[in-house]
Amino acid sequence: MHEAIELYIRDGTPIPPEYAQFQAVVDAMLKKDGRKLAEYEMALTVDLQPTEWKAKDVWVRGIADILIVDDENLTAWVGDWKTGNNKYPDRDQLVLMSIMVFAHFPHIRRVNSALLFIVKNDIVKMTMTREQSDKHWWDYRERTARLEAAFANDVWNPNQTPLCGWCPVKTCEFNKKH
Repeated sequence: MHEAIELYIRDGTPIPPEYAQFQAVVDAMLKKDGRKLAEYEMALTVDLQPTEWKAKDVWVRGIADILIVDDENLTAWVGDWKTGNNKYPDRDQLVLMSIMVFAHFPHIRRVNSALLFIVKNDIVKMTMTREQSDKHWWDYRERTARLEAAFANDVWNPNQTPLCGWCPVKTCEFNKKH
């Protein structure tokens, strides 16, 4: 499905009949002003400088299913197609994609982002301004620092989330199968 939508956006290749139900959502996004980029890869160094996807100095990577850059209005839209359940939307993905857009497109002042649950006909939206991006980078750095410390020390503190019932760590106090 992702590939079919990518080819439609990039090359105008018709969406196959088995994905026809997604056509209206994709077309609505394509009506927005700006350059349309499908499956746009972004990578940054630890200093938040854009780098190549497979560069040795890459620190974080992300792919925008659709990125629309409106150079004239200094705004961007970034969207992620979702075919799964919308019960636990990952808003952190919207934050990361937005701050990566700011790094890759320094002239952009506002990013509108969305998780597009195209099977469920639902959307989770977020807007971020460039002024907000520094705070979000610090939040992201704090999270990655905790992960790096856990890896370095092999200490994994329990963390309760809505997905605990599917976690393979059966000894965790939060796992329902404990």
